[in-house]
Amino acid sequence: MNDTKYFLDAGTTWSKILAVKSSDTADCNAIASVKVPHDSTFEGIKSYKILPTADLRRLDVEFSAATGHSAGLKNVLKYENEVVALANGAKNALLENNIVLDLGSRDIKWVKFKDGKFSDMDWNTNCASATGATIEMLLKFYNVDVKDLAAQNEKYAVTCGIFGLEKIMDDVAKGIEAKIAIAKFINGIAFNAWNFTKNPDKLCISGGFCENKCFVDSLKKYCEVEVLGRFVLVDGLYSQHQNEKQKFNS
Repeated sequence: MNDTKYFLDAGTTWSKILAVKSSDTADCNAIASVKVPHDSTFEGIKSYKILPTADLRRLDVEFSAATGHSAGLKNVLKYENEVVALANGAKNALLENNIVLDLGSRDIKWVKFKDGKFSDMDWNTNCASATGATIEMLLKFYNVDVKDLAAQNEKYAVTCGIFGLEKIMDDVAKGIEAKIAIAKFINGIAFNAWNFTKNPDKLCISGGFCENKCFVDSLKKYCEVEVLGRFVLVDGLYSQHQNEKQKFNS
């Protein structure tokens, strides 16, 4: 018998999975057998995985709860709004009044807490559209390693991915190194993210950009930054699942 519960944050490109064992003997092999580029296993009953979203349908598991681009999956017992999952996951990590920002492949969203309670939020899938996906495509097109990107003082006035591409191509055509042009674009994304969250003194960030040092260093030009990691939403799904379970049993 498999006593493992699975929680899914299905992104456009990458999906994050949290497997929670109910005992030391529970089986997590259903996701452990999948080859993934990132694999962080934590001590205790929790195991975290990241895999390409295209591989989701290969998994023979049932998800107790899911968020993101997972509405079409048949093996999901409950679907949750992404902002709700973000809020539930972030409130466990934040001990003071803070804003948590989640910037992914094609959208940007943030939630604000005041005295430990939800206070404000916003979500944009238009002008922030394809930011993460655009970066991945640029790196492949210009054969640039993300580790070679360094934060730049100069930034592009990025209003969308298409305009950013035009500026990058113009600069590269003038002889500027591709890694410098891409870093300017990332600085523009960081500046937009800071403006979108109403220019706070501090931002806690989650999502794929957590692992982009150039983005983190660029954002630090405008505010203090705390990195929460890529698993905030799945932690939020698990937290909500536990709360609902306690209410049902009480």
